[in-house]
Amino acid sequence: MTTDPQVDSGRIVYFVSDSTAITIEKLGQSLLSQFPETEFHTVVHRYVNSITEAHEIRKSIKRAVLDHKQVIVFSSILDAEVRAEIKKSNAIVLDIFESFLGQLEALLEQTANTQTGLVHGLGDELSYQQRIEAVNFSLRCDDGLSESDYSRADIILLGVSRCGKTPTCLYLALQYGIYAANYPLTQEDQYLSALPAILQPYHDKLLGLTIQPERLQQIRAQRRPDGQYASLEFCKQEVHRAEILYKSAGLPVLDSSQMSIEELATHILSFLQQKQK
Repeated sequence: MTTDPQVDSGRIVYFVSDSTAITIEKLGQSLLSQFPETEFHTVVHRYVNSITEAHEIRKSIKRAVLDHKQVIVFSSILDAEVRAEIKKSNAIVLDIFESFLGQLEALLEQTANTQTGLVHGLGDELSYQQRIEAVNFSLRCDDGLSESDYSRADIILLGVSRCGKTPTCLYLALQYGIYAANYPLTQEDQYLSALPAILQPYHDKLLGLTIQPERLQQIRAQRRPDGQYASLEFCKQEVHRAEILYKSAGLPVLDSSQMSIEELATHILSFLQQKQK
């Protein structure tokens, strides 16, 4: 059953996919982020595989258009009939497959294989299994656990608590099959003049994360608002000491203050590629 958006202002954005909608959401959100002054309200429809489902979504879009002047639809549906039904919507429909498949077929002189599983990466069982193993590794090595496994790591992220180490590691593992571990810098570590002994054999795998103290205070206050942990002064001290440690050890550093997980991951992938040259 289709649920209509209940909002009073802003543009309505539909993400419609015949699978998880992860790909089309990423693409759409990247495009929409270029218009920071506009408020967008999103509606996501996943696993849309029938004309009936597409027709219900089209009716929802029609009602949304009556209530809101502008509706944008991002679509990634392979089935031509289902895609055509969504295309009938009285809104701007940006279809990823319609935009590119025809041109690629003409260039390659081939007919595209429209099997859904292939598009979303499940056709490559080996790649899928590697990503699952990488996720298990990152979970096992989260926050300094299983330090004996560091020799298997592709990258080890250092940083103070709540600077983005864990989500970045899990994203790298899930999306790219990267064996990413992370090590939390405790107060004791930050007073050291050199890297903690456990990390020294893996210097080439280390990358430091830093963050603006004000942003760190914001994040920590959401978790534990009371006490020293979330105080701005304490955050300033921790970040400052961590940066001194990075500098003394000669580590590459990324600032997570204004970066999304996706952006951090992209920079880390670039770092790994540079190491391989």
